[in-house]
Amino acid sequence: MTDLNHPWNVTAFHGADTCLLDSVRELRARILFDRGRRPAFRRADGSHADDQDLDFGAWHFIARQHPDGPPLGYIRLSTPATGDNFQSRTYLGTGRYEELLAAQGVEPGRVFEHSRLVVEHRSRKLGLGQYLNALAIGAAHHLGAHAMIGTSGTKDGQDRFHEQFGFSAVPGTRRYVEQYTEDVVIMFHRVADGAGRHHDLVTRMRDEFPRIAAATPASRTLGMSSGRAAPSALTTVPGPDRDLWRPTLLAARDATDFQALTALLAYGDVREVHDTIDEQLTELVRSRDPSCRDEAEIEAGKQEQLAGLAHWEYGTWVWYPWSRRLVHVLPRDEFRLVRTDRNRGKIDRPEQRRLLGKRIGIVGLSVGNSAALTLALEGIGGAFKLADFDDFSLSNLNRLRAGVHELGVNKAVLSARQMFEIDPYLDIEIHRGGLTEDNIEEFFTGGQGAIDLLIEECDTPWVKVAAREYARDLRVPVVMDCNDRGMLDVERFDLEPDRPLLHGLLGDIKSVDVVDLDHQEKVDLILAMVDADRISPELAASFGELGRTLSSWPQLASGVALGGALCGEAARRVLLGLSCSSGRFYTDLDRQLGPERSTVT
Repeated sequence: MTDLNHPWNVTAFHGADTCLLDSVRELRARILFDRGRRPAFRRADGSHADDQDLDFGAWHFIARQHPDGPPLGYIRLSTPATGDNFQSRTYLGTGRYEELLAAQGVEPGRVFEHSRLVVEHRSRKLGLGQYLNALAIGAAHHLGAHAMIGTSGTKDGQDRFHEQFGFSAVPGTRRYVEQYTEDVVIMFHRVADGAGRHHDLVTRMRDEFPRIAAATPASRTLGMSSGRAAPSALTTVPGPDRDLWRPTLLAARDATDFQALTALLAYGDVREVHDTIDEQLTELVRSRDPSCRDEAEIEAGKQEQLAGLAHWEYGTWVWYPWSRRLVHVLPRDEFRLVRTDRNRGKIDRPEQRRLLGKRIGIVGLSVGNSAALTLALEGIGGAFKLADFDDFSLSNLNRLRAGVHELGVNKAVLSARQMFEIDPYLDIEIHRGGLTEDNIEEFFTGGQGAIDLLIEECDTPWVKVAAREYARDLRVPVVMDCNDRGMLDVERFDLEPDRPLLHGLLGDIKSVDVVDLDHQEKVDLILAMVDADRISPELAASFGELGRTLSSWPQLASGVALGGALCGEAARRVLLGLSCSSGRFYTDLDRQLGPERSTVT
């Protein structure tokens, strides 16, 4: 459940800004108080206090999940300049502290101390503690440390946690400390000995530290403003998570997963437990035998499926960290059998299995979002690669199926979440930076495997051309919907490897030709791509208004939904080897809904 690649947003400050120190001290004390476990960190008036002179002159690191979110974790790094105030020196006494450094052959001026690592409960399973610890150690390495020292609690295994970073407990230093209500021990680390199992992460943080230190405007470190203070609930209640997108699958029968499930519930991270496994088992029995209606027979079938397991032990518990929901579902094969049962008659079981073995790439997650959800719902593809550099914004709410609580989330992240909420067993990779020269080869052939089909819905000319160049070279079919007059574009490079890109409408164009186009050149190119003579009058009229009265291309939810349906139909046909030739096909609703098309007099 730990993701050390989580893109935490970290800010830092160094010095004695009283306003900032008051804020971080309150944050630290509130977390250290730990719901009453350490009463020394709470004043009689109910406020939290953790005032230490060591704060002045130290580096302070604060982590969030996104720049505007609440602080979720913190760590302090003290430099040799404040060595006289080190917690470890106070704990050991000056004489013993200096003897320890002498025995290690380390000069006091080369020793740093990291301390006050605190992480909100909801983020402890996401690797934030390891990330912050590695950052503090990496920063010390960058600043010239030869060694690091610190105090560590033992009740929750914090000492063992530090051992994973190359620290060792100093013999004879363990004793009970009333303030922390637990035994504390001194931990020591020599830089030359490496950073243990997290050495690579520490090295990465060492290289990241200069950027973090230089990029942080001090006045924004804890979201300060010069006006009135916001209501406390606005700063303490967490905002939407914009980064997490992969669920965690836990099998209660597995001992390790059982421990993780128990810890998840114990820490209070779960907002909602959704368990309909009994109803799902009923559907499973009836899916296998549609004629079965007798309640006793159904119950017998359910017990046979459970094979002696309790209901809670059976199947998979899916943890969705972005919504903090824990959902109980059938095992993968049984889940998919029931979920796609109503497809039968149009997509039979052998075809369903073939489709689930396919990997589909989708570039551009506006119309592409509709296509992605259609594919996930229909069971077209068991693995996906999603690419989009853009974030979901308020103006996207006219056509994307999402909520206001998801504004600011990257569109690839948003789509992956929605697809996993349909089928938690999918295999999904995302590229938050969109498709670029640096990752296009990886997108087509790397990761967990090569794609079998590309759905291209991007507005960037270079991507449209470069993606087709790769697709043609690799014989990958391409499907595109243009969200105007129901135009579906199909290029069967799998069957026609010499086919001209975009049906030759742009001549022998190459991606290098469209790298540095100005606005008007991009407009002209897009018009040529979509065939200006065939677009709707409304879209044609909008081109001259872009950047004047219109902020971007006009699109409607109905057109995007239709585009998703058309892409889904084409993808299913291509992947199953059914009839679907190269070309452009129009499902023009203006014509389809004309009175002359009615079949009723």
